Amino acid sequence: MAEALAEAGFGVISYDGRGHNESDGLCTLGDAERHDVAAAVESARAVSERVVTVGASMGAIAVLRHAGADPGLNGTVTVSAPARWKLPLNLHGILATAMSRTSLGRHLTARHLGVRVHPEWNDPPSPLAVAAGISSPLAVIHGDADRMIPFSEALRLADGATGPTRLDIVKGMGHAFDPLGIPAIVAAVRWVLDQRGNTAGLAGA
Repeated sequence: MAEALAEAGFGVISYDGRGHNESDGLCTLGDAERHDVAAAVESARAVSERVVTVGASMGAIAVLRHAGADPGLNGTVTVSAPARWKLPLNLHGILATAMSRTSLGRHLTARHLGVRVHPEWNDPPSPLAVAAGISSPLAVIHGDADRMIPFSEALRLADGATGPTRLDIVKGMGHAFDPLGIPAIVAAVRWVLDQRGNTAGLAGA
């Protein structure tokens, strides 16, 4: 995704969030990750004052949380974001819960995926509640073949947003940075910038 955005002419900063690979700390599933986004945005602003954030899945939660606290942001693109704290009652949802909410699951996640998950869940504001307070442009991208988070969540999220909003449901796209979604994501970044007539750097989660 970062390479596609760079090829489209955007400056891109990508990073490993807290608890991922060699980054310190513990993963909080998008809550405290807003501080990681803020750090990336600060780095991007050293190059350009005009910054758009792009995040997928947990990263989408993180960029939404950050956007709610950064009115100077040019805009945000979310990919495969939930609107509510609710996973589907299927194999994918059960596995995600086991990986993050059980000690054995967290151990296996750290060992095999390089992600160290925080053992506590603090029930932060839902992405839908956060989106309602964002005034900058928001683009919502979701796949109609996403088995982790149904695309109905994207409809809720876009409907609850109060600022300029774009919604793209991509046919055949699965969860997060599915290659089928790359053209829609690049187009969404351009749309965000067109809302204010600017070019920008990007921070991706």
